[in-house]
Amino acid sequence: MEQQPDPGFAPGLTARVELTVTDSDTAQALGSGDVPVLGTPRVLALAEAATVAATATRMTPGMTTVGIRVELDHRAPTPVGRTVVAVAQLAKVDGRRLLFEVVVTDGGTTVAEGRVERVLVDRHRFVEKAFGSRDG
Repeated sequence: MEQQPDPGFAPGLTARVELTVTDSDTAQALGSGDVPVLGTPRVLALAEAATVAATATRMTPGMTTVGIRVELDHRAPTPVGRTVVAVAQLAKVDGRRLLFEVVVTDGGTTVAEGRVERVLVDRHRFVEKAFGSRDG
């Protein structure tokens, strides 16, 4: 029998995380470009961190979520020293699937927006499967 999401996972659940951009967050440092501004991989990691934070306080013991799909539009550059804020809001719950809408801003500027889909899994079984036998 599949485990269902905790009843606390309802549309509207939100979380906010922020990041002050450093040299290690730039496209140059991450290998995703040659400009000294916030790199798209770091924007994506921040968006995912916001989705994880949204579920963290309501997670059933032994369960976790893993990212399975992302759509992200990186719309504006952010220089080193600026602080960006990612806000994730749970938009839809479909069984074990959780669909978040995420917006990343720098002051009044939308830096990125998109959707992150996560799935609720049993942490032990997931890790066991990842490190288990690859034969057959």
